[in-house]
Amino acid sequence: MTPSHKSTVLFGTSSGVNPVGLWWLTLVVCGAVPVFWIGLVSLAKAWMTPEYSHGPLIPVISLYLFLRELRGAPPLPDQIKDRWPGVVVMGFALVIAIFGNLTRIPDIVTYALIIWCGGLVLTVFGWKRGIRHQLPVFHLIFMLPLPQFVYWKMTIFLQGISSEIGVWIVRQAGVSVFLEGNVIDLGIYKLQVAEACSGLRYLFPILSFSYLFAILYRGPVWHKAVLLLSAAPITVLMNSVRIGIIGVLVDSHGIEQAEGFLHFFEGWVIFICCIAILFGMAVALQRLTPNPLPLSEAVDLDVAGLGPIALRALAVRASAALAAGAMLTTSVSAAWLAFGEIETAHLDRRPFLLFPRQIGDWSGTMSRLEPEIEGVLGADDYLNATYLAPGGNLVHFFVAFYNKQTEGSGIHSPEVCLPTGGWEVFSLDPYSVDMSGTGYGRFDVNRAVIQKGTSHQLVYYWFEQRGKRMTNDFKAKASVVYDSLTLGRTDGALVRYVTPIRAGETVEAADERLQGFMRDSLIRLPEFVPG
Repeated sequence: MTPSHKSTVLFGTSSGVNPVGLWWLTLVVCGAVPVFWIGLVSLAKAWMTPEYSHGPLIPVISLYLFLRELRGAPPLPDQIKDRWPGVVVMGFALVIAIFGNLTRIPDIVTYALIIWCGGLVLTVFGWKRGIRHQLPVFHLIFMLPLPQFVYWKMTIFLQGISSEIGVWIVRQAGVSVFLEGNVIDLGIYKLQVAEACSGLRYLFPILSFSYLFAILYRGPVWHKAVLLLSAAPITVLMNSVRIGIIGVLVDSHGIEQAEGFLHFFEGWVIFICCIAILFGMAVALQRLTPNPLPLSEAVDLDVAGLGPIALRALAVRASAALAAGAMLTTSVSAAWLAFGEIETAHLDRRPFLLFPRQIGDWSGTMSRLEPEIEGVLGADDYLNATYLAPGGNLVHFFVAFYNKQTEGSGIHSPEVCLPTGGWEVFSLDPYSVDMSGTGYGRFDVNRAVIQKGTSHQLVYYWFEQRGKRMTNDFKAKASVVYDSLTLGRTDGALVRYVTPIRAGETVEAADERLQGFMRDSLIRLPEFVPG
């Protein structure tokens, strides 16, 4: 069979174009847009951030992997009888997408989109053949942003590792350095290991690259597994080297070495170094095989003939299953456009600009956060106030309010913020407080003692979720999903109280001071954070 004949047989037409099949394929793709729309918009927004700027390349790479598989695949049989499981998978994905739309959670919709793509492949090729083409579909996962609470948990974890290793590197260069949380203290200068230095900026594209690399690599399965699993530790290690180099340069030449072009340039250098290490590992793994291949042959980068393969889509076979999948997808999208939008409950609240400056004997001073911190916080409104009472007692009161916690914004735990400010968590436990007389009654808060050098502070915080107070951020996220369906509301707030523990003062005395201010201030909070 000649290559040209093979390409026509693969899709079941002798003319090279099948108008009926092409019509159903076009309808199913276009018909999917409305039901997956908020996911697509969310992806576009995520791809404009540094961590996910590689996102637009992922569908292109997935298409490349798919075309490579088609190029080496045998022709499809004339009769394919196992297409209908693909329609079932598409239907399952559409159910998930509707749930994501109802709860206004774009992440759910984007994951449903990938499942739907897998179902479409199974419908076109049949189950037996289509299941072999799911690796390119699975690769699409790398274009998706992580759920926000997972992102922040990973951020603080990777920041901690990068800080520790980076400081060790600085010390090996003979520089005196001290680490407070994620703040690298060089004496005259202090470096903040911010989110951009956590390693996530490189981790996601490197993971995607290593997945591609493992597929293209010609070698045993365990070689592929090593290449895939090594991406994360290599990335974090090399990012730590970057932080160490910046620390040494700042100590020698000043703080400007951590900013501007050098910071950007070092980032690209580290990224390229990670890629080079992966190639080096591939060479080393080949040396362990009885008949090692040169790198040019060990990694299959052949792109010949992919253009004609792509044109086979014009010859896609029409089938009852493909027609059913197209009609199902289009009908769901049409129904969502007609009936799916849920009216969001109107919130009657006052802006924090009007929060009282005088609360009992406490006098407050309001202040704005730095623009960079405001951007990371992503709150619709916030209160950042310091209250003083006669005798020098001090309490810092912070509330971040979100109108919607499902559309790319939401609360992240203070466990993320505290280390990046140089504070370390000495203890963190649930703690019951009695606020009888305030309308809040008895409830649990997260009670933390934090320290920076010889300074200690007592922190209370919880998640105020539509009249419920929660201490667990995962449960708070689950309640957002439930209340979005039952109440049409996804608003919520992070409430935090902080007071210093003075030298010679007990934690119990700080507890008493903090709870005294809470009783006075919580009476006014429902005006600004609706229950």
